[in-house]
Amino acid sequence: MVTSYRLKSLDETIAQLSREDCQIIAGGTDLMVQHKSPRGAPARFDEPIVFIDHLQELKRIRWVNQDLHIGACCTYSEMLGHPLIPNILKKAIKEIAAPAIRNRGTLGGNICNASPAGDTLPLLYLFNARLQLKSAKGDREVEIRDFIQGPRKVKRLKDELVTEIILPNVQEDHTSFVFEKVANRKADAITKISFAGLMRWDEGQIVDARFAFGAVGPTIVRSAAIEQKIVGEAFPLEAAVVNGIVADFERIIKPIDDQRSTAIYRKTVALHLLRYFIENAGEERGYAIGQGKDHPVD
Repeated sequence: MVTSYRLKSLDETIAQLSREDCQIIAGGTDLMVQHKSPRGAPARFDEPIVFIDHLQELKRIRWVNQDLHIGACCTYSEMLGHPLIPNILKKAIKEIAAPAIRNRGTLGGNICNASPAGDTLPLLYLFNARLQLKSAKGDREVEIRDFIQGPRKVKRLKDELVTEIILPNVQEDHTSFVFEKVANRKADAITKISFAGLMRWDEGQIVDARFAFGAVGPTIVRSAAIEQKIVGEAFPLEAAVVNGIVADFERIIKPIDDQRSTAIYRKTVALHLLRYFIENAGEERGYAIGQGKDHPVD
């Protein structure tokens, strides 16, 4: 027998987490696999379960000042149909598993699962996402790059709950975005390698550049120091600059061999995706994110 709670409000749920160590379940698409038992027996949990997928406080999507706030329990399908969600994030969502999983899986769950192959994570790193955490002691914000410590390791206390994902507004004009997922199939397959990129230019110079790689290290690989080398360079970039950026990332991308792919394949593809994006930024293939800002707040 497993004790479970499905409380009526967020405050009641937070109060329960302050009283007892519990396993939090939203969509359960990762946890039920991790805790599965052999031969179809019920999943095994060592702690009581708290369900949070029904809490409406965790399903809001809204603009607050210049930041987009996404409730941690918003499912992929809900985000896919919402006018405020950036198009580039919707592109990633469309490549996550099958519709049945997208109907259950949540953005907060993808973050807290902390898999380096998580499909939404490169884009969340690209947007400099922040996470709102709530406990009986109060609220706090943490950057996603500090929250995710390694595979299935996050900086969350037992009595805390991730309530919102906050995406700071990104300038749209003269900006190219890309998201690419490489897997055995476009969807319904775990990522072999993923890449998200952003480049913005003004008056013939690069003013912002961001690159994030998934499934090539224990966490998402991004380097502000390397990105900063491009800022101020003439746009389009000269071949020597492109070669230098690719060489810099070659030194820090350190994938592994596993059942899905090999380290050399992952590194080769990651660097090809980076080079192709840098060399072709500004073409119509880029994705804009600005749709929906003027829609009413939900």
